[in-house]
Amino acid sequence: MIRIESLSLQRGTKVLFEQALAVLHSGEKAGLVGTNGSGKSTLFSLLRGELHPDGGSVALPPSWRVAHVLQDIPTLPRTALDYALDGDTRLRAAEARIAAAQISHDGHAEAQAHAEFADADGYTAPARAETLLLGLGFTLAETRQLVTGFSGGWRMRLNLAQALMCPSDLLLLDEPTNHLDLDAIVWLEAWLQRYPGTLMVISHDREFLDSVCDVILHIDAQRIKRYHGNYSQFEMQRAAQLALQQAAFEKQQKHIGHLQSYIDRFRYKATKARQAQSRIKALEKLERVVPVHAASAFSFSFRVPLSVPNPMLVLEDVGCGYHLPNGERSVLSDVNLSIQDGQRIGLLGANGQGKSTLVKTLAGTLAPLAGEIRRGKGLRIGYFAQHQLETLHPEASALLHLSRIAPDTGEQELRDFLGSFNFRGDMVRTPVGPFSGGEKARLALALIIWQQPNLLLLDEPTNNLDLETRYALTLALAQFEGTLLLVSHDRHLLRASTEQFMLVGHGTLQAFDGDLDDYRVWLLQQAAAKRATTQIRAHLRADNAATACNRREQRRSEAQTRQRLAQQRKPLQTELAKLDKELERHSAEKARLEAVLADPATYENRNKPLLTESLREQAQVNDRLADVEARWLEVHEHMEQIT
Repeated sequence: MIRIESLSLQRGTKVLFEQALAVLHSGEKAGLVGTNGSGKSTLFSLLRGELHPDGGSVALPPSWRVAHVLQDIPTLPRTALDYALDGDTRLRAAEARIAAAQISHDGHAEAQAHAEFADADGYTAPARAETLLLGLGFTLAETRQLVTGFSGGWRMRLNLAQALMCPSDLLLLDEPTNHLDLDAIVWLEAWLQRYPGTLMVISHDREFLDSVCDVILHIDAQRIKRYHGNYSQFEMQRAAQLALQQAAFEKQQKHIGHLQSYIDRFRYKATKARQAQSRIKALEKLERVVPVHAASAFSFSFRVPLSVPNPMLVLEDVGCGYHLPNGERSVLSDVNLSIQDGQRIGLLGANGQGKSTLVKTLAGTLAPLAGEIRRGKGLRIGYFAQHQLETLHPEASALLHLSRIAPDTGEQELRDFLGSFNFRGDMVRTPVGPFSGGEKARLALALIIWQQPNLLLLDEPTNNLDLETRYALTLALAQFEGTLLLVSHDRHLLRASTEQFMLVGHGTLQAFDGDLDDYRVWLLQQAAAKRATTQIRAHLRADNAATACNRREQRRSEAQTRQRLAQQRKPLQTELAKLDKELERHSAEKARLEAVLADPATYENRNKPLLTESLREQAQVNDRLADVEARWLEVHEHMEQIT
């Protein structure tokens, strides 16, 4: 287990931990949460042995192997597959010993090294690494490309693949979903659910934490508190504890007031002096309850649109893509879309399929390759680009950014508006260059909101936001009176802010008939089918390499192989069909219960039995859903093992 005892640590003038205690048992999956700067990443450094505490200890079994994601972006002239395989240090060490033995012509050493290679599952390693890379969004061809040919975000995916490839007893993941699309996040969740070791993960994605974690470690006031359950359960437990703490504090303050009143009245009165002194001693010995000092809830709201055109935008046979010096590169073709007033659309699809390209075309920053786009009269678009923060001028202040789009507005009004986004005092005149990513994102949102858009086009607006600001954005979008089109890998934001989904993929845009739970199941099915196809191809290639037969024998062998695989998969496919129906039934029940719990009336005193029963049923449904999903993945793994 991991044992943190009396941990104290100070970085510079800031105290991060003071007598902190925590325990994490082997095999548990913990989400590490807390405000920015509370010490989450520092705790990871302590666990990796890169830092040492000022007091106390952070201990884990000496035999444990610790894996983590490198933050440096690799620029090595190696293929993506080789780079992922580098994560298995035991495998690479065995390969190095084989090579050294061959050079020295030491047959005995080479035999030992080959045995170590087999113990490290070296013969299956390339297939395992390939599966990791495919799950993280790489194509089969890209696994053979050089690392230097990938962008920064894709190189960070390679670092994640390398960490997952590393055999480990403890896996430390710091914001693993930052560079992933929703497709890859769903795959990563399934992988982590099967991970047999101990997991600690830092994430601002609440649904990711809900799906993966069974323990939450909350860093607050220099202490670490352990909560059993996922993030949603942590929120409920913490809210209840804060309410009890505040009630106890208020009760104690009344008691203290009564004691102090008696002391003030009678401490100098001879007949009451002894009783007064007794109360003074009781007051001195009283262990004070700390009042709740909750961080001020950050919130903002969108302004009411000045006009409401309907339809907002109409696209007829539009082609989306890029004008390049050597011609055009088409991404989407024959897009027909009418965006009506009040619609709330979520765009789904893997990275690189064209979501951002479509949004840029709608925003007018990218000219269409073909077709016609008609804009409603009075249309005002608020566009948050995926790389919106790069449009901010680092030398300009928040006040200057806002005054440039509102030159006729008084400074005090601009200051008041920026204050609603937590830009106050001298901060409004500070250059934005040193701002954090979250602060820059808040400023970018403020600039959009000032312009009172009636159509919001948001492309990954949560990339740099912490949980508090994400929650504020979710509430603001829920109350937005205009029209919304959203691209995000934050499923909580998508669930709360959108009412319909459209799928971008294979050069087309089409409606997706279902919710995010349906999309998750669909993605898992697609990933399983892709892996099965890859394995069948590998099997056939191995057969061809091992068999020196003519074309007729080869075709017969392939047909027999397909028939054998089909017969072996048939009972598993039948079970999968049953499991799919169970998933649909449990998902529907989960949606019903979430609707009940989302209704404010449920929390009224008269509905307390309904609330209690709904929470109990929700826990049962979540457990059943987890069991069915686990069996669903197990059956798929069995299918993949059939060769």
